[in-house]
Amino acid sequence: MKIRLTEEIWKEGNMYVSYCPEMDIASCGESIQQAKKNLMEAILINVEETKKMGTFEQFIEDCGLEQVAADVLSARKELVGFKPIELRL
Repeated sequence: MKIRLTEEIWKEGNMYVSYCPEMDIASCGESIQQAKKNLMEAILINVEETKKMGTFEQFIEDCGLEQVAADVLSARKELVGFKPIELRL
């Protein structure tokens, strides 16, 4: 089974933070590659644990994922843009 997710990465101090908004899971690393690897591990652990507990289907629904093909889950909404904005108060 494949799960299509969004990965956000930003630099915070001397660390890189990686975040999956669909699953609300974050991780970090000293490099972009390490942050990505750590996020993937955190996601896989979460998926494995929900399967063990029998709550995987509820977890997928709570994440806003739906089946788009026989073996593919994807977010119900598609990210179409990402841009920093500035507010003046």
